[in-house]
Amino acid sequence: MNQMLAKIDPAVYQIADASEMNSPGLIVYKDLLLGNLSEMIRIAGGPENLRPHCKTHKMPAVIDLLQDLGVTKHKCATLAEAEMLCAAGVRDVVLAYQMVGPNVPRLMQLMEIYPDVRLAVLVDHPEPLEQLSVAADAKKLSVDVLLDIDSGMNRTGVLASEAAFHLYEMICSMPGIRPAGLHWYDGHHRQSDLEERRAAILQALVPMTTLRDQLLLQGLPVPKVLVAGTGSFPVLAELGEPNLELTPGTTTLYDIGYREHFPDIPLQPALGVLTRVVSCNRAGHLTLDCGHKSISPDQPAGQRAFFPELPEAVELGHNEEHLVIQTDRAEHYSPGDHLVALPRHVCPTSALHQSAYVMEGGRLVEQWAVVARDRVITV
Repeated sequence: MNQMLAKIDPAVYQIADASEMNSPGLIVYKDLLLGNLSEMIRIAGGPENLRPHCKTHKMPAVIDLLQDLGVTKHKCATLAEAEMLCAAGVRDVVLAYQMVGPNVPRLMQLMEIYPDVRLAVLVDHPEPLEQLSVAADAKKLSVDVLLDIDSGMNRTGVLASEAAFHLYEMICSMPGIRPAGLHWYDGHHRQSDLEERRAAILQALVPMTTLRDQLLLQGLPVPKVLVAGTGSFPVLAELGEPNLELTPGTTTLYDIGYREHFPDIPLQPALGVLTRVVSCNRAGHLTLDCGHKSISPDQPAGQRAFFPELPEAVELGHNEEHLVIQTDRAEHYSPGDHLVALPRHVCPTSALHQSAYVMEGGRLVEQWAVVARDRVITV
């Protein structure tokens, strides 16, 4: 068993009375969540430096907690998440996605509903930029646009090159478009060794900062630069670069996968899945009701959940409605007994549930809706 997982205290995840809680069911440990939020602010050097990504939790209740702590800027990836943020009172939103197809008029509609929200999107190609400009100009709106820079993930973004410079010039010149800066996400920096990770991040960052400096020397506005995935968050927070906004997401609820990868980041998994034994007819085996529909199957088979109460448990099979584990302590469990599973990847797990049970001190205190799990809310 991983040494970092061995340090997880099972008492923290105990539930005093689960008799009224349905399984499989999402659980948020509020005390751990608040600890993570406070630690994020400490690492960032203040709430003004944070623009956390809401993709991990998708819950207005978490947005409320962040706003109470002074975090006023947020990032998202879908129009539903953007609408959730607007409805929760956030007035500075970056939708970190390039708008294409029907999402362009949907964006216009959202901006008309919330005219007091500063809403920004990404572009990495001239055609979507032109379509956005035409749509915004026709509505007499101004859309903030950030140029998406490829950090080396080879997923979205344009390389920090002459082509990127010219595309940013287009952003600065088109009607209905307001230049908002640069976006640089490096989720691929997952080195466990902090110094190795720091060296890779700082090397990868150079082309983007060089481009930013070139844009500024030509008199083009670069109001902000959005950076950081979970692994690079503490490293980039140390830089003190002007107008740098840190955009980690998984750090809010955290998960077992990142706890394994990043032993230097002092955060705790604050989300679990309540599961019950539904069969125990084979020696050493327990079949649980947390299948693909309740814990994300995007991680390799056998590496999708961790059980604080059974840290030695081995996953044998994961199907739509079942998870089969092997443990020497199986004989101590009967059908109906509950366990808490901590997902290795929290973001797609939270999206599988309509609501979350909220625990404080081992007791159920309320339920939170996972509002932005849907692709459409109203817009």
